Amino acid sequence: MSTETRPQLPPLPLDEWDDTKDTLHLWAQIVGKVRMATSPPRNHWWHATLYLDVRGLTTRPMRSASGVTFQIDFDLVEHRLLVETDAGAVESFDLHDGLSVASFDEELHATLKRLGIDVEIQETPFGVPMTTPFPRDAQHAAYDRDAVERFWKILGWSASVFEEFSGWYCGKTSPVQLFWHSFDLAVTRFGGSRAQLVAEADAVTQEAYSHELVSFGFWAGDQNMREPSYYSYTHPEPDGLRSEPLLPDRAHWTELGSGSLAVLPYEAVRAAADPRETLLSFLESAYRAGAGRAGWDIDDLTSSWCPDWLPRLLGR
Repeated sequence: MSTETRPQLPPLPLDEWDDTKDTLHLWAQIVGKVRMATSPPRNHWWHATLYLDVRGLTTRPMRSASGVTFQIDFDLVEHRLLVETDAGAVESFDLHDGLSVASFDEELHATLKRLGIDVEIQETPFGVPMTTPFPRDAQHAAYDRDAVERFWKILGWSASVFEEFSGWYCGKTSPVQLFWHSFDLAVTRFGGSRAQLVAEADAVTQEAYSHELVSFGFWAGDQNMREPSYYSYTHPEPDGLRSEPLLPDRAHWTELGSGSLAVLPYEAVRAAADPRETLLSFLESAYRAGAGRAGWDIDDLTSSWCPDWLPRLLGR
């Protein structure tokens, strides 16, 4: 079924790079907030996210108040942060062990100021256990180059599979993007109907979950779930979701707050004879579980690019 050479996916146990992940996560929040402050708002906060490129992570082009177009890149090949403008200016600084969040924040704003494109951001972390304002955070300064490179390689491979999966759907689909608040790579399918708003939800949540959706992603683990994993959830969660079967065998349902999360450990994908097919089978089974229970017209929403082997594998 798969013609791709088996990828050499690296291990990424969270315990070995937890401190580095927190540092990189906070750096990404700073850059993400610059993007959010210089980009026109888009539905579901898509104007705030970061993207994968061939050397790491990128904001893609942004436009400053002065009219200069610029871009910020995490070059994870040479481990540098780059700022480039449409006038040809390029400035960068090293990403290294010992570079604190406070120093990163100071260096980035100094670089933007020299280029005449600095922007004020809310200098506090969002949606994470860390609460120290960026300019005062000297604690988070770990940077394991090898672990970061492995993380980036996993993101790059996962993004390619997510892109393939995206092409199987005819409805509204998000870009494959990195959400810096939770530091997960994600892609989302929308059913087309408005979701009932939860009155107590904040404005961020209400915008993110304004419509019925099934979302999919990868994250490297956190305080609650220590194992790197692929995931999927359906919003609003339909009745009976947890009774739906998932593929492959190691995929399972778990509780996420008051909802259900489909989870496939990254190690199950890494160790599989065909990692791509294993991940695609998980994504498709989770989608059909959520969309089917939500009453979406799955046949009408299926693209002609969806291979016929996958529904057969799912027994549908």
